[in-house]
Amino acid sequence: MNGYEGVLPVYKPAGFTSHDVVAKMRGILKMKRIGHTGTLDPQVTGVLPLCLGRATRVVEYLQELPKEYEATLRLGIATDTEDITGEIIDRADLVEVTPEEVEQVLGQFVGKIAQVPPMYSAVKVDGKRLYELARQGKTVERKSREVTIHELELKKLTSKDGYPEISFRVLCSKGTYIRTLCVDIGKELGYPSTMVELTRTMSAGIPLGRCLKIEEIQECVNEGTLSSYLIPTDQSIWNMPAYILEEGYEKSVFQGKKLSDTLVNQKINEEGLIRLYSANEQFLGIFDWTAESGIITPVKVFLPEPS
Repeated sequence: MNGYEGVLPVYKPAGFTSHDVVAKMRGILKMKRIGHTGTLDPQVTGVLPLCLGRATRVVEYLQELPKEYEATLRLGIATDTEDITGEIIDRADLVEVTPEEVEQVLGQFVGKIAQVPPMYSAVKVDGKRLYELARQGKTVERKSREVTIHELELKKLTSKDGYPEISFRVLCSKGTYIRTLCVDIGKELGYPSTMVELTRTMSAGIPLGRCLKIEEIQECVNEGTLSSYLIPTDQSIWNMPAYILEEGYEKSVFQGKKLSDTLVNQKINEEGLIRLYSANEQFLGIFDWTAESGIITPVKVFLPEPS
């Protein structure tokens, strides 16, 4: 049995789908139980956390955390895919913007915004993925979705091939389409636009600088050092408050029983998911606390590994 367990921070190169990276890792690590925490388009690079072994049980929680990107959009050109890989469908001959105008428009997008998913996306409408319909030349009505832009910062305003290019950093909620954000920013500036470059610089709290390239992971496996680069499963869900269970109640946890909140080391302040540990700091799992009843309910229990 392979002993890898935890979150492996991978740098996804251009030209690979997220599933390609998972398949590659299954071959390198010689294990099947691997899951990624958020799809990246093939041309997009950056942070792709992979959950190994029992860490696959926390994929859904890592996916919910905010993501950070650095993107570049080109003003004056629009494409059918909303990025530079598509066919040009609109063009402006003369495009002029100032950094002040760009800053002002970017500020309008901070907060909760509505986005219409692009036709070239994996969203399903009537059981069919939008990109399948788009490839058939069809366009269908899509419902807008609410997403949150936490931060939006102009990095630089340059020019390429006679068109202005805006580079920015964005911290956003799950489900945000950066391609669509680029197009919407262009519309507010009064020009067609398309995304030309995108890198995910942070996902699940993992920064780009912590990620390993595929060839580096192979080297670590060969040298037997990969485990030192894995983020322990319980540390990967750092956003959930941690509490220690009173000694002697571990058996109740492993039996899936509900517990009183009087059995933890300190008062729980906020309803929702928590991490629970034994007195000897063993991770017991993810639990849900309800203030009214004072009950801690097991959500995902992590049984001790057989020795």
